[in-house]
Amino acid sequence: MFGAVLVVIAGFGLAMMASRLAVRQAGKLAHGLSIPPFIIGVTFFAVGTDIPEIANSVMASLAGHGDLNVGDSIGSVVTQITLVLGLFPFLGGRFVVGRYRAVATSSLTIAALLIGAFLVADGDLTRLDAGLLVLTWAIATAALWRYVPPRSEPVVVVPGQRRVFHAVMVILGLLLVGVGAGAALKGLIELSTGLGVPEYLISFFDSSIGTSLPELVVDITALRRGERDLAFGDVTGSCLVDSSLSVGIGPLIAPTAVTAALAVRGAVAAISVMFLTSFVLWVRQKHDRWSGAFLLLLYAAVYVMLLA
Repeated sequence: MFGAVLVVIAGFGLAMMASRLAVRQAGKLAHGLSIPPFIIGVTFFAVGTDIPEIANSVMASLAGHGDLNVGDSIGSVVTQITLVLGLFPFLGGRFVVGRYRAVATSSLTIAALLIGAFLVADGDLTRLDAGLLVLTWAIATAALWRYVPPRSEPVVVVPGQRRVFHAVMVILGLLLVGVGAGAALKGLIELSTGLGVPEYLISFFDSSIGTSLPELVVDITALRRGERDLAFGDVTGSCLVDSSLSVGIGPLIAPTAVTAALAVRGAVAAISVMFLTSFVLWVRQKHDRWSGAFLLLLYAAVYVMLLA
């Protein structure tokens, strides 16, 4: 049992460090981009920092453990919008949140979660189901690009350097993420078997924290550099990726069965916290320690809701 815990920690640690490498090098590849930071965060960085969840989705589906995929992806939505976003004001200071930013990505994420809950209600994630989830992410991303919010910060212009080197480093980073996620997956399966706890709950509460660490590390760094739109875009965009692309990418390759009751309960919990978070930020139009404390309490409440 102790060995399984060490494998999980080591696996997620490798995935986290490798994902940071991949994201950093991918940013350097983007030569001459002139895009608002919120859009960069909600699209490029959101997919980049979600590489551990995406890798876990593929690995879990190939291994026939659909609950580890859905539990980690939906659990990451809850973890990121409550725990990670809740820590922002305490680690990076307060900042203003425009009403568009407060509701745009959250509304699309809620829609994706509703679609996902409907699709998993029969206990299976087929290729058609997976394709619909990936398509949902693509449409939502296109909508965010189409309706770009007003700029509150200067556009980000990323300088180009040795492109071949950066491309190789991106590929290396992605490969290392896959290795780390695979190791962590094996450890989670052993933990679930040893403790007699459903795989879904293990992945929802435990692995989601590990796979959400890249968002926390990247976003706190961005906040401390004054790039608030980038950080907020990444954490909300990651929720959209997790609720659609991350859930669907694995079953698109290898369809899997899931525990319908737990998957639907998890989706309902995620929908609830997404709505409450966006409502609070929409009303207050700022994120400070009061709203941060509220989100941390929401995270604790989800534990009670799912474990009761």
